[in-house]
Order: sequence, then C-alpha cells, then structure tokens
Amino acid sequence: LLLFQKVLEQSRKERDKFGMKSELLKGLKKGTTVVEFSSPNIAKKFHAGHLRSTIIGNFIANLKGSLGNNVIRMNYLGDWGMQFGLLAAGFQSFGCQEKLKMNPLQHLFDVYVQVNREAENDEAVEQAGREFFRQLEQHEQHAMALWRQFREITVSEYRKVYKRLGVHFDVYSGESFHQKQAQEVVLRLQTQGLLKTTEKGTGVVDLSPSGDMSNYSTLLRSDGTSLYITRDLAAAINRKEIHNFDEMIYVTDKSQGNHFQQLFQILLAMGHLWAERCQHVPFGLVQGMKTRLGEVVFLEDVLDEAQARMLRNMSQAKTTKEMDDPEDTAEKVGISALIIQDFKGPLVSDYKFDWDRILQAQGDTGVFLQYTHARLYQDLPFFYIQINCCFLTYDIHTVTMWPFVFSYDEVLYQSACDLQPKHLVNFLMTLSHLAASAHRHLPVKGSPQAVAQARLQLFSCVCTVLANGMRILGITPVEKM
Repeated sequence: LLLFQKVLEQSRKERDKFGMKSELLKGLKKGTTVVEFSSPNIAKKFHAGHLRSTIIGNFIANLKGSLGNNVIRMNYLGDWGMQFGLLAAGFQSFGCQEKLKMNPLQHLFDVYVQVNREAENDEAVEQAGREFFRQLEQHEQHAMALWRQFREITVSEYRKVYKRLGVHFDVYSGESFHQKQAQEVVLRLQTQGLLKTTEKGTGVVDLSPSGDMSNYSTLLRSDGTSLYITRDLAAAINRKEIHNFDEMIYVTDKSQGNHFQQLFQILLAMGHLWAERCQHVPFGLVQGMKTRLGEVVFLEDVLDEAQARMLRNMSQAKTTKEMDDPEDTAEKVGISALIIQDFKGPLVSDYKFDWDRILQAQGDTGVFLQYTHARLYQDLPFFYIQINCCFLTYDIHTVTMWPFVFSYDEVLYQSACDLQPKHLVNFLMTLSHLAASAHRHLPVKGSPQAVAQARLQLFSCVCTVLANGMRILGITPVEKM
C-alpha cells in the first residue's frame, strides 16, 4: 500500500517526467546526440517513402531528449548532385515561373518526370544536366540563383507537412552546405595516402583488409565532381566540430547499410575515432500503401486519407463524443494509427500496409490507444485529491495493472539500448487493454467517495503513463473522441 501511495504521488507531482528519475535510467550515458532523419530531396513533393525515416527519427529524438540528452534534430536535405542538375536543366526547357508560384512542388515534380523521360532517349539532355551540376559546383551565379529558389520553396512546403506530423527540426542542413568541405576532405585523403586514382580517372578509397581493391568506395567522378559519400564525410566532420556530439544517429532505409558502413570505415581510417559512436538505424519497406485514387506517391495523400477515413469512422461510431474540432481529432488519431502500425515490429522488417486493419477501434491499434487515453482523461478531476490507497481493493484488475506501471522505466531503458519503438508500443498497448478492463470493472460513479477518489487517482496515474509514452512515440494524445 505504501508503494502504491508513493507511485500515485510521483505520477501526480512529476506528470510528464514520471518514471524518468529511476536509478535504472540514471545509469544511461548522457550527452549531446545528433539525430539525422527524414532528409527528403528538394524540389520534389514529400514522398510517402520518407514517412518511416521521419517518424522513426522523431521517436529516437523524443526518447533521447526525455532521458536527459541534449538532442539536435537534423534534416539533411538532398539538395545537391546530378539529379538536381538534371531537374534544373529540365526547368530551363519545360519550366514555368507562374506554375511554380501556383503549385510549386507539383510543377517541379512534373518537370522532373518529363526531363527524365527525355534523358532516356536523348544523351544531350543528360549532358545538359551534368553541365548544370558542374556550374553549381563552380558557384556560377545563375545556377546558384535557381538552386536557392528551389530550396527555399521546398523547405517552406515541407514545414507544412512536418507541422501536421508534429515533427520539428533544429537544423535544416543539406549536401550543398558541405561542397567546399568535401574538397578539403579529398585533399586530406590524398595527403594521408588513402585516395587512389583508378584507370578510369575516378578517386577511390580502398577498404579491403588486404589492400587488393576487392572492396572500395568511390569519392570522385572522373570529371572531379564529388559524390554523396564525399559530402557525407565532410558533413560528419563538420558536425563534430560544431556540435561536439557524443553520438550521431542516422535513420535511413536498410538499402543504405553498406553506404554507412563505408562512411564510418573511412572516417576511422582518417583518424576520427569518434566514428565508433556513429550509428545507422535501418528500416524496411512499406508494401501496398495506397489511397482510393491508387498507388500513393506523396505523404500528404496518406495523411489526408488517414484523416478522411478516421473522420468517417468517428461519425459512424455510437460512442463518439461531441468535439470542438473533429477534423483535428481525426487527423491526430489517424496519424497515431499510422505510427503504431509502423512501430509494432522490428524496424528493419518490411510490412504490408492495410488501411482497414490499422484504423480498427479494437485490438493493438493507435485508435484503441487514443480511445483508452481519452476515456480515462475525461474521468479525471482537474484538482488534486488527497487519497488513501487502503480504498484500492486487491482485485485482479488493480493487481495485474500495477506491475506494468512499475515497469515503465524498464521499457524506456530497453528502448534506449536498441532504439526500437516496439518495446514501448507493446507496453502501451498491454497497459491500454488492462486499463480498459479495469475501467469497466472498477466504476467511479456510484462508488463511495473514498473508493471513487482512490480509483480516480489510479486511473490518473495510468493516463499519465499512457500520455508520456505516446508523446515519446510522436503521438499527440487526444482528450476526447
């Protein structure tokens, strides 16, 4: 009973910090953590394929921040390279400033599709793209002006999508920021004797254990222009100089595993021992993500579809409460459903997307999690009541639920060790089912006042844990639905 009383008191006083002061979590290393995530390519609408990187990176940043780390959320935009040169060359031929003002990213996407189609059949178009990229690398004025315009438009449009997801960034960086530093990296590699020139004229670093070039990484094209990994090397070194991070985490799909293995290997070969504290968190692919209009291309379509389907489900449900802004609630619950579906299993696994399954009101879904939280929240008093835990009976519901509340710090510890959200998702879903059952069998209304107050404080504690865990996952808890 004394332990019950103590935990209830802690949940009341600490609220969003509840569970964070345990001895177990104090043992975790603290410091500055850079999390690079989302990182879409500029001049394109936000592709649905970037959803996983965005929500996984947001979870990791939230988790690290809640545990006391100084977290730097970094969006490393794909704003450089040959593909941008091709787009810019295409815009000079097919682009229209008026259309760019009306629907910027859609127009640039249309230009991108058209110029790639032309390049397949016309070598001159591809050559024009290479020439424009060369002009960018030389900082020629007209090329830089067009690049800046495309970048500013893109960031402005992306911020709108991030706002819907409840995601923010401390730094909007990009490959373009490190082009000059990439040249310095190349010079240093040459000085250290690590960069070799092949018969084709490309610049490579030999990564094979025996030095026989059986495994190497290409850093320079034959024309001397830099590659993605060259700029990644420069970016990593620059971040260490600026932020002096204790760890850096990259969140990308699993196909880039070899890229990051080579990146860390080259950094270590250059003498940057801190590369041992850099980590790649890979994730699998989402299969079959569609809207009613067909295959999904853009993330906005997914968010719109989630909101529309959830709004329709809410309007048909008999238990739906009257809300001030049902569209906003539907959006938050719809996004919750997307996140829970994504986070259920190991991140590296592929999974099949199913609208009907993820939006179910029962089962291990984001909808059920939100409904349980809202139901508990609606019963809570908005003032503190001194309670006596003697009035909490030792029934199966109370006794079963408490071990889960007590184990919240263990779940956070496990999540921090392997950066997998599945532990927290499984914990929250189990606690939700236990709470829903307890809420049915331990009524507040109609019970003696002392019993009712004790039960309210019990549910208040559970509600606090649910809300805190949801926020770490990147879910905004709703108060009514």
